[in-house]
Amino acid sequence: MNMFALIALIGAIAGEVVGTVSLRMASGGKKLWWSGVGLGYVFAFGMLVVVLDQGVPLGVAYGIWAAAGVAIMAILSRIFFNEPLTWVMSLGIVLIAGGVLLIEIGAAH
Repeated sequence: MNMFALIALIGAIAGEVVGTVSLRMASGGKKLWWSGVGLGYVFAFGMLVVVLDQGVPLGVAYGIWAAAGVAIMAILSRIFFNEPLTWVMSLGIVLIAGGVLLIEIGAAH
């Protein structure tokens, strides 16, 4: 994965995180957050298109994007929304990180 694709993938992950956090905020009745939901997800998918255009295989790009989003959201939901983050969930985050690493290593061969 080249540097441009990596930056676009980080942007896609950030957009997904913004969209998901906004979704959580919108669920509390604050309709203004729906704009964050729309903008975040549109930006995320737009950046995924850029990543794929750079030649990154779909399974690699989507796997990293989805896994990173799950892990980051588990941590942020604990910080911002005081939602549970158990040791089992933390182990899952570690396994996700390992899975992402294996996906990236496997794609290079």
